[in-house]
Amino acid sequence: MEITEQVAKRATCTRRQVGAILVKDKRILATGYNGVPAGITHCFERGCLREQLGIPSGQQHELCRGLHAEQNAIIQAARHGVPIEGSTAYCTAQPCVLCAKILINAGIKEIIYCDTYPDELAQELLSESGTILREYTR
Repeated sequence: MEITEQVAKRATCTRRQVGAILVKDKRILATGYNGVPAGITHCFERGCLREQLGIPSGQQHELCRGLHAEQNAIIQAARHGVPIEGSTAYCTAQPCVLCAKILINAGIKEIIYCDTYPDELAQELLSESGTILREYTR
């Protein structure tokens, strides 16, 4: 989990720094952190759209210029042709419902997270899909 926390430090979001690592057979397959797509001005420089619109955390995820750490990790694996089915996702924060759905369809078998994130639908979907969700205890 220490490596995941280091990855999170690269995040370019002004609200939260989140990191994700996909691991299988004790090998890191891909990493991701939250931030804007490649070639887009970082929120550190331009300001946070969500703050400008007064959107509270945990609501209207689509109104954000950035991608979540889990999304970026899956994208990196796909871009480099790295199969991730059956892997474990280590995340500094519990996934939101958007990321939960993506992780399920990517074939992630287990998600280990540090910080809780109150998203009951995400927990419900992960449970129903058989994806293991486990809090990391330090």
